[in-house]
Amino acid sequence: MASSQSSKFLTLTATITLALAAALSASTALSFYMWRRKSRSLESKVVELEKSLKSSMDKCCAERQGRIRAQQALRKGLAHPQANNLELSAYPMAPIGIIQSCYSTRNGTPRQPLLVPLARACLIFDPSRVPPASLEGLKEYSHCWIIYVFHLNTNLENLWKQPSKSRFKAKVRVPRLKGGRMGVFATRSPHRPCPIGLTVAKVEAVQDNMVLLSGVDLVDGTPVLDIKPYLPYCDSIEGARVPKWVSGDNLLAVASVSFSEDFPYTLAECWVKTEKKSLYASPDEFQSLIKQVLSWDIRSLAQRNRPHDYRVETENGIALGNTSDSDSYQDEKASTHITDQASPIEEIIYHLSLEGLDVSYRIDCNGNVLVEKVTISSDVPDNHQKRCNYSEWSDKLRFHKGL
Repeated sequence: MASSQSSKFLTLTATITLALAAALSASTALSFYMWRRKSRSLESKVVELEKSLKSSMDKCCAERQGRIRAQQALRKGLAHPQANNLELSAYPMAPIGIIQSCYSTRNGTPRQPLLVPLARACLIFDPSRVPPASLEGLKEYSHCWIIYVFHLNTNLENLWKQPSKSRFKAKVRVPRLKGGRMGVFATRSPHRPCPIGLTVAKVEAVQDNMVLLSGVDLVDGTPVLDIKPYLPYCDSIEGARVPKWVSGDNLLAVASVSFSEDFPYTLAECWVKTEKKSLYASPDEFQSLIKQVLSWDIRSLAQRNRPHDYRVETENGIALGNTSDSDSYQDEKASTHITDQASPIEEIIYHLSLEGLDVSYRIDCNGNVLVEKVTISSDVPDNHQKRCNYSEWSDKLRFHKGL
């Protein structure tokens, strides 16, 4: 009896074990089947992704090759321009900003940068071409290089002519050589095959899309192509060599600059009308600017050599006279005018235009300058832009200088 029950129990146990084994085997087989199916699906997706990646890489490679070929064709076209393909006749350059300067005209604008520390200008960038973020970090530099266009040259129309008809002059007259000629590339004359200028200026402050500069030699309205930070470790070359005519005594410095008794009165009258658009904080500071500018003889070579030859066209302020002695005279005479025709040098009155104010002065044969008066000029061109003034920058300047 006991043996029979034991046999049944063993049979039942074996049956349950077999059932469990069968169930486990079925579950394992199902899991394995599902895993294989999922694995095949993943393998298929990997293959598709690999094909897609290869297709994208091939497309990028083809586009890159296309760009390279287009760039090669562009460089070839620029190197050998064709008359029937005007699009490839010039490099794609355009001004990115405009200078608003204290110098209203070319007359009086220094021949070199940093000669007049108080000479201020505001560089306003075109926001559609230069985002404000482009200027981040510039205020950490003390100075910057400015690449610009000599837009007021009187011979610009010749640059669009064929080289054989452009009448480009290889030599220009140099003020330091008293009119002696020198190769244009040995000078900084504005009359060049490409009318591009390079100057350096002090960075006073940076705000939004504007940079306040000082020590400038740029006339109001100058188009700017680019700016770069000044790096002393590579831009200042120790032991650099220059010709003797450059390193000699400065022949353009005047003996003295003084002001007439009436000058402060006339300046105060004008300041009431011009203060809001001025880059200067007070009449005294503006008078200091005038003194710094006139500390250098800003007259043209023709004016210094033959002041008696001049006659005046009073309606437009253009001085007429003998124009055959200087290559640069044609450019300078259009921005310099003289009044009060007289024979003695002391009686000739010269004019300097700063921030729309006409400063009249005399200079005697010994190089002594007497500034007589200042009036509001009516001949200053308007660049149709809102001008910056000192009050807009004063807080920024104090913060920038740690005041």
